[in-house]
Amino acid sequence: MKHKWAMAIDMDRCTGCGACVVACVAENNTPTAGEEEAGKGRLMQWLRVSRFWKKEGEETRAIFVPTPCMHCEKAPCEIVCPVYATYHDEDDHLNAMVYNRCIGTRYCANNCPYSVRVFNWWPAKWEKPLDEQLNPDLSVRSRGVMEKCTYCIQRIRRGKETAIKEGRKIRDGEVMPACAQTCPPGAIIFGDLLDPESEISRTVKDTRLFKLMEHLGTEPSTVYLKKQKGPGR
Repeated sequence: MKHKWAMAIDMDRCTGCGACVVACVAENNTPTAGEEEAGKGRLMQWLRVSRFWKKEGEETRAIFVPTPCMHCEKAPCEIVCPVYATYHDEDDHLNAMVYNRCIGTRYCANNCPYSVRVFNWWPAKWEKPLDEQLNPDLSVRSRGVMEKCTYCIQRIRRGKETAIKEGRKIRDGEVMPACAQTCPPGAIIFGDLLDPESEISRTVKDTRLFKLMEHLGTEPSTVYLKKQKGPGR
């Protein structure tokens, strides 16, 4: 059964707390880079939260923009990979990665207008007892490969397998990436656009919806809801 997974981020709800980033790191066995490596631009995060200040009259507002992979329908990163390590998953409409095929050319990162792909610069180390917190559902990637948000594909696969075993369709909300599950104000909505009754299908009809760099025609599956004006917002 095919799905079209998509994510909507409500900027009116996002408080910039960073819980989504922490959850992503823990779920996906992403090593922490440390201050020195981060200073060299080698931050290992599949999801970042950018902060912008917007001045309107006497008031200055903070706007937070969580930015994972956009999972574009027409992904610029896919067409430049010489070994097809990144490809379009037609069953789930995901921009997927085959890590043991990646040779680290970084062409994909160079072609991604959203700068959401990161290069793994060093062998990951987890000192004891931190190694016990590794997620057994996911491999630890080797040095020299490109990494990116997968919408927690291990959770998607687990949800599909459970649904098949029980002879039913995946229920709305049954599959949830770690970032969406952890977000305290519920700013991240995730689901299947092919399910007309799903929350994500209703959310994408919101008049506040917009896409990052929509003019490029990449057709991102990650979309945003504009921050509304008003007292306390």
